[in-house]
Amino acid sequence: MDPRVEEHAEVLVDWSARIEAGDDVVLSVGPDAHELAVAVAEKVGERGANLVTTYASGEVSRAYQLGHDGDFDEDPAHELALVENADVYLSVGGGRNTSEGSDVPAGVRTAYGKSRERLREARMDTDWVSTVHPTRSLAQQANMSFEEYRDFAYDAVLRDWEALADQMANMKDILDDGSEVRLVKEDTDLTMSIEGRTAVNSAASVAYDSHNLPSGEVFTAPEATEGEVFFDVPMTLRGERVQDVHLTFEDGEVVDYSAAQNEGVVGEILDTDEGAKRLGELGIGMNRGIDQFTDSILFDEKMGDTVHLALGRAYGSNFPEGSEDEANQSAVHVDMITDVSEDSFMEVDGEVVQRNGTFRWEDGFEE
Repeated sequence: MDPRVEEHAEVLVDWSARIEAGDDVVLSVGPDAHELAVAVAEKVGERGANLVTTYASGEVSRAYQLGHDGDFDEDPAHELALVENADVYLSVGGGRNTSEGSDVPAGVRTAYGKSRERLREARMDTDWVSTVHPTRSLAQQANMSFEEYRDFAYDAVLRDWEALADQMANMKDILDDGSEVRLVKEDTDLTMSIEGRTAVNSAASVAYDSHNLPSGEVFTAPEATEGEVFFDVPMTLRGERVQDVHLTFEDGEVVDYSAAQNEGVVGEILDTDEGAKRLGELGIGMNRGIDQFTDSILFDEKMGDTVHLALGRAYGSNFPEGSEDEANQSAVHVDMITDVSEDSFMEVDGEVVQRNGTFRWEDGFEE
């Protein structure tokens, strides 16, 4: 076994999930994530926690949805009980086909997603963490050799997370103290209110309200969005390649959209429910260990020189205890990314905090 698999497992169990003796742990395993799952199971056992393993296959999910009549029972009790009684939920992705499920009819896919809302909420009430094991399918999607992709993935995962957390605290402080964010680049001039929100320093650990490994972003929950934004980073959404998405916002909602490729997927997402037309997240990528796009949101949205916005559900961690504001609710949370490495700037309350991908506390920042 590659020793980096063991390191990945140790970071996931100790730094990210903070698993302790007696914790009840659910481990969801993708078909090609066997090696990492074995390493994680060993670490969980060494720490004296209790483990249940489930199988997460895109092919199995596709078969179930296509075989069903589409009238799905809401939040099946047997699955809900498992998640509600878990302290920790670990998702170790590693599928065999990143486009699996692309031929499931939109109506069936939407109905299935809506039927599992309480399950998602229950999972988010645990100390949940999602990661991926480097697989050949992910390497192929990234247009990289398998060896090259493994090196890339481990460079992103095996970092000095404490040091990165200290750097990202600069952006968290700015957002916490700010009221309005403006993002400007080609085909983009967007303003968002962040008044009364709490930004998350997403340093790949539940101790930071962070639930992805790798991570390396600071995110908050915007509202009152106005203007237009262009997402020039291609991505796979619902098994389809989507490219050059343009959204126009008025009064906080999307009023117009277009895409150069698979525009219908964007429309399908927006039609999910009312919350899908509003933003649930503004995220700022700060992980310099991720240095190229791979068509995987887990990595791409954390890349330095990027900003991402998510349509749909907002995270409760962005709302201070006692806040009268309610998080945007939706059955979806779909991230889209824009490259801010050139001819761009981001302002908070009129002050430029990032220009051409460089933050104001970094060498090379230009006022």
